[in-house]
Amino acid sequence: MTMMKTGGAEAAIQSLPEAHSGSLRDSDGRWPERRRRVLDWLVLETRGERFIDNIFVEMCRRLAEAGMPVARATLHFRIHHPQWIGARILWRKGLTEAEIDTYAYGVEDTTQYLNSPLHEFNDGANEVRCHLDDPTADCPDYPLYDELRAEGLTDYVIWPLHHTLGKRHAITFASDRPGGFSSDDLTFLKDILPALALVSEIRLKNRLARTLLETYVGPHASEQILAGATTRGSGVTVGAAILICDLRDFTKLSDLWPRDDVIELLNGYFDAMAEPIERHGGEILKFMGDGLLAIFPLSDPCACSNLLGAIDEAQAALSKLNEDNLRKGHDPLGYGIGVHVGDVMYGNIGSRKRLDFTVIGPAVNIASRLESLTKELKRPVLLSRAFVEKAGCAAKLENLGSYPLRGLDGEIDIFAFSGRKRS
Repeated sequence: MTMMKTGGAEAAIQSLPEAHSGSLRDSDGRWPERRRRVLDWLVLETRGERFIDNIFVEMCRRLAEAGMPVARATLHFRIHHPQWIGARILWRKGLTEAEIDTYAYGVEDTTQYLNSPLHEFNDGANEVRCHLDDPTADCPDYPLYDELRAEGLTDYVIWPLHHTLGKRHAITFASDRPGGFSSDDLTFLKDILPALALVSEIRLKNRLARTLLETYVGPHASEQILAGATTRGSGVTVGAAILICDLRDFTKLSDLWPRDDVIELLNGYFDAMAEPIERHGGEILKFMGDGLLAIFPLSDPCACSNLLGAIDEAQAALSKLNEDNLRKGHDPLGYGIGVHVGDVMYGNIGSRKRLDFTVIGPAVNIASRLESLTKELKRPVLLSRAFVEKAGCAAKLENLGSYPLRGLDGEIDIFAFSGRKRS
């Protein structure tokens, strides 16, 4: 970057907005050596560190070494995640690793949040400060302040950490020195914020990219994409146990039920199916309306038994969901699951500009045909002989005989979970 070529950390700080670097310079215009080293490190030596929590801990440690009376510090980020609205990174004096907490959607309506300095800050304040050891200080009666006083802290301040496009996060510092932070201390801490903002935004956006990919294509596919599998046709052939699941009579349900009830039903159904699959090491590649496609790569020697364990747990969860539906006056949900094993092409297909990272191949087609056959045979889970032999589980299943599958020559032997009947 250009700013790195024109005077190290000092030039970088001068080029950043909202710097306040005048009062802490020596008479010849240079930063005092021990504090300059913190800025040099932050701007020039953190590029090899992937995680912002590690950078934050090291920064706080270096601040303490430079004589800054920082005993506690936090970073508060708003994040894009399907479960969490935000995250907090906490450092205390003596910690070698940060404490990381995530906050679910709805936390902004809780009493704990509403009666906190963070709420005051998010309500528009550019600075919230309390002299904790001054009984005459005009500080709101926030429970956090009592907790900080109990820890022996004397001063607390929260400031914005500005990212691009108007994104505004928060950083806090607390001191344990009698009297708290001096004006020079606060000036120096403000001066490092623009550099920290750049460093943290890069890491936060890297994490955001991973989170979005993991959310929409799964953890394994996301790693492939981040590693460079972004061209059409890129991919590998892998052996996998394949599971395809579909909800029965969904069109009828969606016509009869209110929209919000249908969405709640689908989410409950996918939770019941997806969580066991992921817990047992499976990878959900896509949700297809009211169905899903998942694989268990055979690189794991337990892949087939893991798939069976996932089905067992999913069926228990779906039974519980159906009990809840019956109590609400709804009909129980029916479903079909087809299972096969074989080689699949795992990679990108699609148009020049719009790709889908998925699996294709004859083995996927057979799993799909087995799922469709569950409607005819009235069995919720059908498995191919190839899978059963690979899993070594024939004794636990019921052999239903041979059946033709649409689009395939000949017949294949099909097994079902013994004694299981579709709801």
